[in-house]
Amino acid sequence: MRLPHRRPSIELVSGESELARAESEAGLVVGTRDALYVPTNVGHVRVPWEQVESADWDSDGDRLRVREVGTWGEPRPEYLLTIADPGRLLELVRERVTATVVLQRHVAVEGRRGVRVIARRAPSGPREVTWLFEYDEGIDPADPQVVQAADRALATAQADVGL
Repeated sequence: MRLPHRRPSIELVSGESELARAESEAGLVVGTRDALYVPTNVGHVRVPWEQVESADWDSDGDRLRVREVGTWGEPRPEYLLTIADPGRLLELVRERVTATVVLQRHVAVEGRRGVRVIARRAPSGPREVTWLFEYDEGIDPADPQVVQAADRALATAQADVGL
């Protein structure tokens, strides 16, 4: 008698279902409508799509690098996953991260360098807009000129979005 083939699985948050998966050297990587589940040495970490700052694919090394949103000047959680056959996972990552961006605007402070104002929203649930700043290399977020420019940019962006 043949036993049915069982695919490895992970425990998802109640109400979520798997949309894409890929096997990495570290373990199973799963994407749902609301989050990416990343294997670590202590189990899986659930990273909501609106908390993914960047996800970059290196096709030469078959590596997916996922960085979480963080606080300026502090280390950000980052996951480096080697995936031989990403299947639909890469498309899902791009689609879901992009879907969380409500607005993104760069404001120059010193020449071309400046601050980027970003508004993000979860794909489901309360869907509150979260506002973030990203500072270009060499821009000091504590500089009063930068603070003033960031505050003005945020106020303008919020008005443009209707918040």
